Amino acid sequence: MRLVIARCSVDYIGRLTAHLPMATRLLLVKADGSVSIHADDRAYKPLNWMTPPCRLEDELADGSGTWTVTNKAGEQLIITIEAVEHDHSHDLGVDPGLQKDGVEAELQRLLALHVETFGAGWSLVRREYPTAIGPVDLLCRDASGTTVAVEIKRRGEIDGVEQLTRYLELLNRDPLLAPVKGVFAAQEIKPQARVLAADRGIDCLTVDYAVLKGTDDPTQRLF
Repeated sequence: MRLVIARCSVDYIGRLTAHLPMATRLLLVKADGSVSIHADDRAYKPLNWMTPPCRLEDELADGSGTWTVTNKAGEQLIITIEAVEHDHSHDLGVDPGLQKDGVEAELQRLLALHVETFGAGWSLVRREYPTAIGPVDLLCRDASGTTVAVEIKRRGEIDGVEQLTRYLELLNRDPLLAPVKGVFAAQEIKPQARVLAADRGIDCLTVDYAVLKGTDDPTQRLF
């Protein structure tokens, strides 16, 4: 990545024209070939940019000159640089990407590991149990040996209850599994979803993600 702080003006020539008058700005050139122009406000949003694939022609000499950035459609950013205050390049390497915490897949993994969250004596049959309309998140057996289908959401809403209802209709047709009960588990369950679940004979469970993950101990809470 190349970071250049320079006093510059910018002209966009393409489907329309746009002009940024002379001012001190940050010019950001990424390894993917993208070029963006930033001011010291507007959070992450650039003033103007060119996405890859594009070509940068650097015609700087003694700290002044022009950059001409051209994309495959022939659109151009012409950056006229009056003075360069900082110019630094650094190899950031391969980024591993954003790892989201508390997503449904992680909740499913943790609940499969701690199936006793649903009750003492519960056991896991399988994660992602297949049906003709998609996989059930968890198929379990409770302490009495009854089969239980568990649908897991980060936020439990009516559509999640409807989804579990359809799974239960199919699973209860299998004589090796029937009767199959349902549990709707989520970090937060909307009141309307609870009402619908109760009407369908489905139990609801609010999941404490921090406790499941082991980063919180409820016995240490004051209230």
